[in-house]
Amino acid sequence: MRVPRFWTEDGLAAGLLSPLGSITAALTARRVSRPGWQAPVPVFCCGNATVGGSGKTTLALDLLARLRTLGAVPHALLRGYGGTERGPLRVEPGQHDAARVGDEALLLAAAAPTWVARDRSAGAREAIAAGATAIVMDDGLQNPGLLKDCSLLVIDGGFGFGNGRLLPAGPLREPVAAAAARAAAAVLIGEDLHGAISALPPELPVLRADLVQDLRGLDLTSRYFAFAGIGRPDKFFDGLYRAGVTLAGTRAFADHHPYTDAERAALHAAAAALGAGLLTTPKDLARLPVAARAGIAAAGVALAWADEAALERLLRSTLQDRT
Repeated sequence: MRVPRFWTEDGLAAGLLSPLGSITAALTARRVSRPGWQAPVPVFCCGNATVGGSGKTTLALDLLARLRTLGAVPHALLRGYGGTERGPLRVEPGQHDAARVGDEALLLAAAAPTWVARDRSAGAREAIAAGATAIVMDDGLQNPGLLKDCSLLVIDGGFGFGNGRLLPAGPLREPVAAAAARAAAAVLIGEDLHGAISALPPELPVLRADLVQDLRGLDLTSRYFAFAGIGRPDKFFDGLYRAGVTLAGTRAFADHHPYTDAERAALHAAAAALGAGLLTTPKDLARLPVAARAGIAAAGVALAWADEAALERLLRSTLQDRT
C-alpha cells in the first residue's frame, strides 16, 4: 500500500475520518487483551504502533546476531506478509519464494532459522521443537497469540507517528500510549524529525540508532538507477545519496510491490537510457524471480547504535530472567 498523504497532515480528510479511530482503538484493545501462550523460551518482539515499514526487519536481523553472541539459538518468527503461506512453515530460501512466504521472511531466513505462521504460538512451538532457545518476532506487537518477554516499539524518526491519528484517519494501529505500555523500550531509528519521543511515556527507555548503508559489492564509480517498493522509498534513496552513490534516477513503488514483467523491462530500459545500472533493496530483490535478478545490484542497511551497551543489557537481562 501507499501511505495516504493526509496521514502525515492533520487536515480536513483526517478530521472527517477521525471519529472512526475510536473503533480502531476499541478493536485493537479487545484483540490484545486475549490470552496468549507463554513459551518456555524468551520471546523478543520488534513491533510498531503504525502500519507500514519502520525498520522492524532491520532490527530483527540485528537482534538475531546479538542473541547468538550471547549464547542463545534464536529463530525468527513472522506472519509472512505478502505471502500465501499460513504455516507454520520453516522458510527455505532455495525452495520458497516471496509469493509464498513474503520478502521479509526470505531476508531473515538468510540470517537465522525462520518460521512463517499466521498462528504465532503454533510457529513458536515448531521453532522450539527445532531447537530454538529464543524467538525474535518481526512485527506482532498487536498479535496476542504469543506472550512477549521483551517488546521493542520501533519508530522511524523520519515519519514518527504521522498525524497522530488512528486508522483510517492516520497510520496508528492503536494509541501510542497503549503500544508503549506493552514495550520494554522504544527504538528510534534516525533523527526524531516529528517529535515522536514527546508522545511516549517519560519513563519508557529510548534506544537510538541510525541506518548505515551497506555498499559492499557496489562500484562507487558507476551511476545507478535506484528503485524500491518499501514503506518509505525516499529513505532508501536519501541513504544512497548520503553514502556517496551517484543516482541517475529513482522510481518508487508501494510497499511489498510485486513487480510485473512489464515493470521490470521498463526499469531496465530507464536505466539503460541513462547509462546506469539498476540498484534496489534486498527486500525488493527477494520479490523478483531468481532469473530476473541478474544485473541488479542491492544495497542493504544496518543499525549503528548510540548506546550499544544499553541494548545488550536489555537482551541479556531478558535472557537471564527466563533461564
